[in-house]
Amino acid sequence: MGTKERLISATQDLLWERGYAATSPKDILRKAEAGQGSMYHHFSGKQDLAVTALEETAAGMRASAEELLHGEGSPVERVRAYLTRQRDSLKGCRIGRMTYDTDVLVSPELLAPVAQTLAWLVAALADVIAEGIECGQLRADVDAREVASMLVATIQGGYVLARAGQDPAAFDAAVRGALQSLTALEQPAVRNE
Repeated sequence: MGTKERLISATQDLLWERGYAATSPKDILRKAEAGQGSMYHHFSGKQDLAVTALEETAAGMRASAEELLHGEGSPVERVRAYLTRQRDSLKGCRIGRMTYDTDVLVSPELLAPVAQTLAWLVAALADVIAEGIECGQLRADVDAREVASMLVATIQGGYVLARAGQDPAAFDAAVRGALQSLTALEQPAVRNE
């Protein structure tokens, strides 16, 4: 891995662990095992590097979700696969956790990959839910976008609950609640199959 890639990887990890405000250029250089001028050789500064790191993190998150949401199975099975995929709930979401960092919220450049990724996730889930409505697996009165927003909010809130209590069981309970909500939206005939 080259210096630029090490800088991006180190920044991704530090943003996830500490957030933007608590990550210094020295921290990044130390973790990347890079020389003093390395960051400025590849990036205009900490913010430029952080934007690149967030964009790469977002791309990875989208690819992972895309694989589950457009993979094998019925629409509801794919949503369930997304909800129950393995996560480190005590570390939180690499993207969602950036919304707690004031420096990110006041910077349009830093906030853009965060906001775009969460909006993409809601839209992607809404598409799969709409597919479930169209094929008769979910009730016709379901609002796909509202349910998708609830599911994303439940996952993000589950991270908050787990981190606050330092207990992954809180995240798992939130996911189980989302799964129950999803089951309640299924057509009765489909549920009994």
